[in-house]
Amino acid sequence: MNDDRFEPFVPAGKSIPEFTAAAVILGVVLGVIMTSANAYVGLYAGMTVTASIPAAVISMGVLRGLLRRGTILENNIVQTIASAGESLAAGIIFTMPALVMIGVWQDFKFWPVTLIAVCGGLLGVLFMIPLRKTLIVEEKELVYPEGVACAEVLEVGERGGSGVVYIFSAMAVSLVFKFWTSAASVIKGTVEHAWTSGRSLFYFGGDMSVLLVGIGYIVGLNISVLVFLGGAIGWLVGIPLYTAANGLPEGGLLDAAGNIWSTQIRYMGVGTMIVGGLWSIIRVRHGIANGVKTALLGHRAESEFQAVKRTERDMPQRVILGLTVASVIGILGIYYYLTQSAGITVISTVAMFIAGFFFVAVSSYIVGLVGSSNNPISGMTICTILFASALLLMMGMSGHSGILASLGVAGVVCCAAATAGDISQDLKTGHLVGATPRRQQVAQIVGVVVPAFVIAPTLTVLHKAYGIGSETLPAPQARLFESIARAMFTEARLPWRMVEYGVAIGVALVVVDEILRRRNAGFRAYVMPVAVGIYLPFSLAVPIFAGGLTSRLVRLVTRMGGYERKAAHRGLLYASGLIAGEAIMGILIAFYIFITGSTTWARWLFKYDLPVKILDSNFVSLLIMGFVILTMVLVSVFPRKRPEDR
Repeated sequence: MNDDRFEPFVPAGKSIPEFTAAAVILGVVLGVIMTSANAYVGLYAGMTVTASIPAAVISMGVLRGLLRRGTILENNIVQTIASAGESLAAGIIFTMPALVMIGVWQDFKFWPVTLIAVCGGLLGVLFMIPLRKTLIVEEKELVYPEGVACAEVLEVGERGGSGVVYIFSAMAVSLVFKFWTSAASVIKGTVEHAWTSGRSLFYFGGDMSVLLVGIGYIVGLNISVLVFLGGAIGWLVGIPLYTAANGLPEGGLLDAAGNIWSTQIRYMGVGTMIVGGLWSIIRVRHGIANGVKTALLGHRAESEFQAVKRTERDMPQRVILGLTVASVIGILGIYYYLTQSAGITVISTVAMFIAGFFFVAVSSYIVGLVGSSNNPISGMTICTILFASALLLMMGMSGHSGILASLGVAGVVCCAAATAGDISQDLKTGHLVGATPRRQQVAQIVGVVVPAFVIAPTLTVLHKAYGIGSETLPAPQARLFESIARAMFTEARLPWRMVEYGVAIGVALVVVDEILRRRNAGFRAYVMPVAVGIYLPFSLAVPIFAGGLTSRLVRLVTRMGGYERKAAHRGLLYASGLIAGEAIMGILIAFYIFITGSTTWARWLFKYDLPVKILDSNFVSLLIMGFVILTMVLVSVFPRKRPEDR
């Protein structure tokens, strides 16, 4: 698809149904479901995936397949609303669980969490709108890959055909797989092994998670290799070197490996993330400056509004200003509730506004350059915590009050940056298909406000069922921010030597990536995926890597047949279904545990222990996992209809 063409898919002079009741209702329903699912995914895997393409496909299946109606612009509104909530979930789950882990909160407080999500998400939308023309329309360097891909899906659906069957069939597979893994507990959740050689301790393992395979398939081989590389640096290099120098700890080898990683090695990922975030800002400084300049100069006069083409109409400036003021007032109220100090409230709000506006511009630019998968939200949030903490420490804040204030600032900024990255991709999709920006921006606001109300209840259920921060839901990003906030405002200390090693790794990756970029290499050495790999349990990186290898295998096999793009599209939909199915089943199981308090409710399926003993083995678990991956390959390579579907 080429956006240099003269007219979008729907010409500016043509008016077709767009912001309809059916589109809004369907978008809200999908948004609520995907927000809850993405909360689970982020707490489990430490990263989230965009919901735009699955939402667009489901929308086409419902509006055109079931209701026998629907236009490409209605489908675009549906995916815009649905994807807003899942990006918002990322902003909350990366920050708010840290308050529970530290002990500042005993549970997730509904109104503070909800208002932080609403206000942060709104600011992400409102700060992005003035940047739309510069970044989305005029800046040709910015590709916005997910936005372009979603536009292709919408255009294919408009011409005829839908891939909704791939999503729902994959959801059925992953629902069953997750049930047998977590509910019935007859398939191992993790296949792992630790051993020693001399004074060194080694570990290798992988989670039996089709969700993670789906993530790897979507992000592709390059990113999945980098995540795996980060895991290898931490677990195959870092732990052996650490134990060689400090000796083997007491206890079981698996527990020893996990303890060394969680208390020492993972903090190399912190240093690498800091480098990645700062370097990303440096790389895009000129584009950010242009975008900020455009935002400060404002829109054209509203008296000219009627002369503007439909495809160029943004929300009126007075509406943007009014909603921004309302959001800031809401944030003032939240911060005062959290800190009970007027001075700290003002300082926190100022820090939030400055960091939020800046990182919205950074996020919007970066996702256009390298895609949402490489958006360094973690690095931006670390910088925000350090910035806010420095201001608060200067005012004498310490202890739980300082932690509350700094994480409150970080929560709003993280929501704003994550939402801005999402709306940037959505507006690119809209630009290509011929949507009305103003209506899409209103849809984004709806998609932020409504799903925000389900995030706190979802977190409450997941925390009571699994324990956020436990092995089941490790919440790696929240654990990271908990450690930083605790170190800033209490006597706790980070292993700074490990952070310094991480900084060195980050600098080395920057140098390597710059060399690759200047050579126009097909493979890049982006910093953030490696940092995430170091900070994640290695067992998560392995299935992500398997998904990336599967994606490349499908492309290689189908390239010879000349239908590589069609196969990649089918695989993308199937992978999205795997992610959604496992996440939904995880939430359903959590609800059952939350209501009943029972964690063994599926054992009634087995009258005898024999089936459990047969299935609960490494070999059978790997065999079943391999079968699911093989199914993904077959579905991608061999379509339901040939050759039309090709």
